[in-house]
Amino acid sequence: MVNSIESIDQTLISLDEFLKLPETKPYSEYINGKIEQKPMPQGQHSVLQGSLATAINQKVLENKIAYAFPELRCTFGGRSLVPDISVFTWQRIPKNEQGKIANRFLTCPDWVIEILSPEQSANKVVRKIMFCLREGTKLGWLIDTEDESVMILKPNQFPEIRAEKEILPVLDEIKNWDLSVENMFSWLSF
Repeated sequence: MVNSIESIDQTLISLDEFLKLPETKPYSEYINGKIEQKPMPQGQHSVLQGSLATAINQKVLENKIAYAFPELRCTFGGRSLVPDISVFTWQRIPKNEQGKIANRFLTCPDWVIEILSPEQSANKVVRKIMFCLREGTKLGWLIDTEDESVMILKPNQFPEIRAEKEILPVLDEIKNWDLSVENMFSWLSF
């Protein structure tokens, strides 16, 4: 039985063993039998994550369309991931026997949003989003603060990059929300 992240030291462990470990800050993810620690969020990452989750929830919550969860552990397809933002359509939000929101999410998000940190590998994050898409996620965003662009990933489609005044795609269930890349990045100017 593994008791801590330090005692693992890149040894392959099972998903069940990983899920018994205490949570870490920054969060750790379970990918291909190994534990990978996410980078600690920095200023721009933190502002975009908080502002974007809030903006999505302001748009979708009243009509119970979806919910945006920041830093939610999602375990599915033999992995346990913590996307920067996981958006679940309302009917897919896991609930417990009492009808309250579940603590464990054992399914993929409908929309996954990752914000690239300066020391993070873009390809590694793209692979993570592509895994989610293969498992049932409908939409993925990779936000790059360096060049103020967003890579859009959808199942069975080539990725595209949006920038400046281009409107960002959202889930089909979310109507009449035209957020441009430029508007999103304006949240970084105080």
